[in-house]
Amino acid sequence: MMKDLLLIGIGPGDPRQVTYEAVDAMRRASVFFVLDKGQGKDELVQLRKAILARYRPEGGYRLVQVADPRREAGALDYVAAVRQWHRQRAALYARLLDDQLAAGEVGAFLLWGEPGLYDSTLRILDLVRQGGASLRLEVIPGISSVQALAARHQVPLNRIGEPLTVLPGRRLAGHGRIDNVAVMLDGQCAFAELDDPGLVIYWGAYLGTADEVLITGPLPTVKARILQVRERERRRKGWIMDSYLLRRELK
Repeated sequence: MMKDLLLIGIGPGDPRQVTYEAVDAMRRASVFFVLDKGQGKDELVQLRKAILARYRPEGGYRLVQVADPRREAGALDYVAAVRQWHRQRAALYARLLDDQLAAGEVGAFLLWGEPGLYDSTLRILDLVRQGGASLRLEVIPGISSVQALAARHQVPLNRIGEPLTVLPGRRLAGHGRIDNVAVMLDGQCAFAELDDPGLVIYWGAYLGTADEVLITGPLPTVKARILQVRERERRRKGWIMDSYLLRRELK
């Protein structure tokens, strides 16, 4: 049986950044699947529930909340560990779609930011399809944290004739010369290992929420402050979502 599934980008946290298209998609959904990442990250679930309360106040849907499989932390082979985690998620998604999505119902995932940028759901659903499931997908784009970061700092992401590179923190050290780089998923704070006096950092955490924090300045001057603030906020809330732009100042 064909299953209808919506992947809805909901932006980095501010319910006002949810698009009209995303709201229309939410109103079509019968079942919302939510992954619970465990104690300390319940706020992420509550933010999704708040968005649904705002845009589906009439109710009429089911919320299916399940524990997210754990990824092996500190694995020597990062790629292998992530692939194994994706396989575990794929098995969970396949079971959810079989058990929780009936004929005629429309399922949905509310995905942080933009479903096509550093989100694994599309890759995982490819695995679900490879396992024999018939899926009819619709992807609704959202505002990414990189877009929100540039808006908050009031800087364009691209400069004239210059590319923008977007990469995960674990790839920063081997990137070579940095001119204009947006960095996501930097749990190890790779920027702290850089001492290039020509770089400016535009950093932000919890973008679009009441806890939003922004810091900018020459990297050697502000990186210690970013580390301090980042650790303080992570301890206070139990989780952190941050991103940053590293840019070489033009002469």
